[in-house]
Amino acid sequence: MQTGTFFKRVVGVVALTGALVAGAAQAQEARIAAVNSDRILRESSAAKAAQLKLEAEFAKRDKDLQDMASRLKTLSDQLDKNAASLSPTDRASKQSQLSNLDTEFQRKQREFREDLNQRRNEELAAVLDRANKVIKQIAEQQHYDLIVQEAVYVSPRIDITDQVLKALAASSPSATN
Repeated sequence: MQTGTFFKRVVGVVALTGALVAGAAQAQEARIAAVNSDRILRESSAAKAAQLKLEAEFAKRDKDLQDMASRLKTLSDQLDKNAASLSPTDRASKQSQLSNLDTEFQRKQREFREDLNQRRNEELAAVLDRANKVIKQIAEQQHYDLIVQEAVYVSPRIDITDQVLKALAASSPSATN
């Protein structure tokens, strides 16, 4: 009989431990949400404002590059059209002029792309910084334990991207005007 009593006690302790663990797990259920950062960078008013700012900032340089490309094409077409009637010296001079202009164009185009990419990265980092502050505020106000920004799959039930977009719009400087 002693083994039967011992067995009942062990089963009772195991059952009680299981109930306590299950209760503790329920009491500590984590609140989790997810945010789609790509949507924030595409759809937020802050991201759109940053894009307009970049377009305005780089418009003149872009126009200058387009004008230079047009000059290059015109010179190239003229050289192709008149190459047979030009003296070897004139043809070499025109080819050298065209080559120098092409080299200058490629250099300016490369600098333009590098500067634009650097500024775009700076602007997007500022947008993400603002978004992260808004996400942290939402987490604190709504008592989330974890908010992820990168995931393979996110259930629409826990996706708070729309909420973040609205909060960002409400906190933008233009929303207070």
